This record gives sequence, structure tokens and C-alpha cells, in this order.
Amino acid sequence: MNENETSKLGFWSIVLLAINSIIGSGIFLTPGSVVQQAGSKALIVYFIAAIFASILAISFAAAAKYVTKSGAAYAYSKAAFGNNVGFYMGILRYFSASVAWGVMAVGVIKSTISIFGGNPNKTMSVTIGFLILMAVITIINLFGQKVVKYVMNLATIGKLAALVLIIVAGVVLLIMTGASSNLNEVDQITQNGQKIVPTLTTTGFVMAIVSAFYAFTGFESVASGSDDMKNPAKNLPRAIPLAIIVIAIVYIGVVAVAMMLDPKSLMTTKQVVAIAAIFKNEILRDVILVGALISMFGINVASSFNAPRILEAMARENQFSKSLTKRTKNNFPIRTFFISVLLAILIPMAFEYNMVNLITLSAMVRFLGFIVVPLAVIQFYRGKTAETVLNAQKNIWTDIVVPILSIVLVIFLLVEYNWKAQFGVVNASGQVTGINWYAIAMMIFGFIVLPLIMFFISRKDRKASK
Repeated sequence: MNENETSKLGFWSIVLLAINSIIGSGIFLTPGSVVQQAGSKALIVYFIAAIFASILAISFAAAAKYVTKSGAAYAYSKAAFGNNVGFYMGILRYFSASVAWGVMAVGVIKSTISIFGGNPNKTMSVTIGFLILMAVITIINLFGQKVVKYVMNLATIGKLAALVLIIVAGVVLLIMTGASSNLNEVDQITQNGQKIVPTLTTTGFVMAIVSAFYAFTGFESVASGSDDMKNPAKNLPRAIPLAIIVIAIVYIGVVAVAMMLDPKSLMTTKQVVAIAAIFKNEILRDVILVGALISMFGINVASSFNAPRILEAMARENQFSKSLTKRTKNNFPIRTFFISVLLAILIPMAFEYNMVNLITLSAMVRFLGFIVVPLAVIQFYRGKTAETVLNAQKNIWTDIVVPILSIVLVIFLLVEYNWKAQFGVVNASGQVTGINWYAIAMMIFGFIVLPLIMFFISRKDRKASK
């Protein structure tokens, strides 16, 4: 076996890679929102979100055995449907990565302000911190990949330590207090004389799944490095779902402990890291906050590493000017990086740092990719592709049945999704009282305006290169 082959990632390395790619801010930020929407059914919601993520992950893993180029959804859609669809998916994925980066950055800043006793909802404080964070991340990237890897290792330790601490400390407290009856009483908890958890409808249940699903996103990027993995056709379809199962067990454990210890605090807290609110011990709470902060900062660095390289990959495929592939002596894609920074800053500002809108948009923007990639896998299986793909071993279950199921699930979520709440202004009682122009503007910008702008820039670049 040659040295190149032995350096590739094996099965368990792929599992660990998937776990590190998925566990980010979602489990720290969203549990309160999920429990508030689903009440006592929150654990079921997380379980369903995990199954949903597993099904979609298998589709992405199946695509990876046919196409091993970098770019993931961009590379798959381009190979299956040609340059135009590939271009659109590439831009959409790039926008999605920028939105995700913006979400992570806002989470870090608000958490930091909370830890030091400030008001995390004060716009000026968040803006200043936000810009400082982007400057720090830029400096880290300028130093090169060694510093980036160090930060990522630190983040992995921080996130896992914080989650394990929540479960262990929670179980110890449950044994000491015997507060397990709270789990069945979540739906009856009131605030100001009104129930916190609304009567659960199909739409409400779906919205809760979308919120929980955000905590599992990240699997779609794991397969992008399939050419550096041993036997990806066999290992990816097994490794990614296994990683999601492990993560689901951790997530469900964390949420179960939170619901049994202090569900009211979890649902009503103003803290950004909602999961920390269940503990009364200040030292324990601060340790969890710091762990979440380290985790989110590490994910920020990862986002700053990944997002610019999507645009760079498109430039390498001659869909943008080759000037976008320019790198510094430390192998830093300086031009695509600063374009990405601009989007990552403007998107949260446009949403006035509203975490609910940002998190939902970050999940929603991915949904088109969750339809196109399964369709691409079906095309690969049928041999009807725009570009030549690898002669991979075909499997009717992973290449036809699971992709069809993925598409059905995504369409169901889109149909049942509460579009009025997403694109409306919702009052304290949950009623839509106006139009959320920020949400509408950003969806139009992401799905229509940005792709059109990039298309004209791309066409101009291609004409200039001839």
C-alpha cells in the first residue's frame, strides 16, 4: 500500500470528521425554541430530525461515489445537469455558507456579551463585537492553515466537554432532586397566566423539526472531501448516518436533561445559550457558556475556511474569473475571502441580528440543494449525466429509493412550513401582525438577485478570457 493511500481517511476517521462537522451552535442555541414549539414532543422532534438528516446524508454520500471533485452540491449538480444548474447551485450553496457563517458570528458575540453581563440584544454592542470578530477571523486565516487547525482542535475539545458536562451534571442533579416528573408537565407550564407551549398542530410540529434539523446540518459538507477517503463508495453511506445517530443520542440526552431539570427556564430565558439556563450554579453555567463560546468560535473559523473556497472552486471550473483563485504566500484565498466576509456581515445586519430568522433562513436556504442532489443521484444511477462521472457500483436503495424518499420529505416540510410566521411580524401571542420585509428581501436576494448578479459577472469574465 503506497503512502498516499495510507494517508487517506478510513471509516472511523470519516465518522469523527462528520461528528466534528455537525456539532456546532445548534444544540446550544435552539433547544429552548424547539421545546417551546413542540413541548413534551421535543424529544420525538429531535429523533425525527435525526432520521431526516440521515436520509439526506445517504443521498449526499451516494453522490460522492460518482463525483469526487471538490464542491459537494455544486459539483454533483454540475455533473448531473450541466453548467447552468451547477452554477446556480454553487451560488446558492455559497450564499448558504455565508448565512451560516453570519449565524455563527452573531451567536459568538451575543454569548460573549452575556458571559460578561451585558445586554446581548443591544444593537450597537453586537455590531461592534461582530466587526471585531470578523477582523480576528481574518487575521487567523492570514496566518495560514496551521493556526486554523489549532483553533479547530481546541473547539472540538470545548464543544464535547460542554455537552458531556451538561448530561453528567444534569443526571447528578436529577438523582439528587428527583425532578423527573417535569418531562410530562412541560405542556402545562404557564407564564403570566398563559401556557407557554401552544396546542401542537402539523405546521407547528414541522416548524419544530426545521428548528431541530438546524442542529444536524453540516453533514452535506462531509462528502466534499471524498477523494481523500478510503473507499468512499462503501464507507460514506455507513459513516455519516452512524455519526448522526451518535450525535442524536447526545442531543436527545442534553434536551431530556434540560426538560426534566428546568423546562420553564429553558423556554423563557433571554440567554443566547439557552441550554445553560437550566443550571442555577453560576460556575457550572459559566463553564457551559465558555464551552459553547469556544465551539461557536471554532465553527466560525471553519466557516471562514469553507465559504470562500466554494466561490474559488467555481472560478477553477472557469465559471468566474481566474483572478478569484489568487492566493497569498500562506495559501490564503484573499479575494474570495473578503467577498465572503462582506456577505457574512451584511446578512445578519439586514435581519437586525434576529437569531430565529437567521437560523431558519440558514436551514431553508439548504433545502433546494436537498432536492437537487437526490435528483442528481438518480441521474447518475440512470447514466443520464451532462458530464462524465465515475463508473461506481450502483445500488437501487441508496441511488433511487433513498433519494426519492429525501425529495418527498423535503417537499412535505416545504408544504407544511409556516411561511406566514417566517415572512411576517409575529407578536407575543403568536399572531402575525405585519410583513417581515427583512426576511422577504433576503430570500429574494439569495435565490434571485445574487445568482443573477453572479451570472452577469460570470458571463463578462468568460467573454474577457476568450
